[in-house]
Amino acid sequence: MQKIIFFLFTTTCFVSNGVAQVVGGDLAYLTEYREQLPYFQELITGGQYAEASRLIQGDPYFASRQFEKGRLSINGIVYPEVPLLYDSYLDQLVTFHPIFNQKILIKPEKIDGFTLSNGSSFRFLSGNSGYSRNQNGIYEILGESKFKALAKRYKTTKALREMSQFDALFVEKTDFFLWKNGEFFPVSSRNQAIEIIGLNPKDTKKELRAEGLNFKQSPEKFLRYLVTKSSDQ
Repeated sequence: MQKIIFFLFTTTCFVSNGVAQVVGGDLAYLTEYREQLPYFQELITGGQYAEASRLIQGDPYFASRQFEKGRLSINGIVYPEVPLLYDSYLDQLVTFHPIFNQKILIKPEKIDGFTLSNGSSFRFLSGNSGYSRNQNGIYEILGESKFKALAKRYKTTKALREMSQFDALFVEKTDFFLWKNGEFFPVSSRNQAIEIIGLNPKDTKKELRAEGLNFKQSPEKFLRYLVTKSSDQ
């Protein structure tokens, strides 16, 4: 226990003025950090992760089914190079306990945000309780200015009728939102997004055509561009 306390003291940089604290900022400590990671109570209080049924074809994860190094922020403390998996079926973030060889859940309410190895950035946002796929409130941040452009990545299961070793398969889906001051605005069309942000429809559509941006073809790029225009409002 003394070793853990000493390690936390030497590797946690407390920064004033509201800037996040960074654990493991000194690269010389990263090896020991990885060894001590399972003992950090903020990361292991969520219980053991239950694997999805082997009778479902595919996997429940976003982007990768293998643990990859990510960046995790919990209660204002940033943990670099954390092994992470995002289960978009259960809307749960998972890390790895190397000593007990177990996948461990991280309590969603503790999560400020996390970034996966592919660069996808996610954040816990409260509210949106009327949205059936909200679950634990983890949303991908596509872009942000006065508004945030959000994607809710989730997986459902679809029953298989044909003869197979599987009963069902995972199906990946995405819903989109604009967010401002704690309020979620569902987005399903170009005109809807323009109206929510309060942009001039005629001028904005002209700019979008010039940029070759179309909501149906590439909603992520479309919304990422549109929220940059919200700063002009």
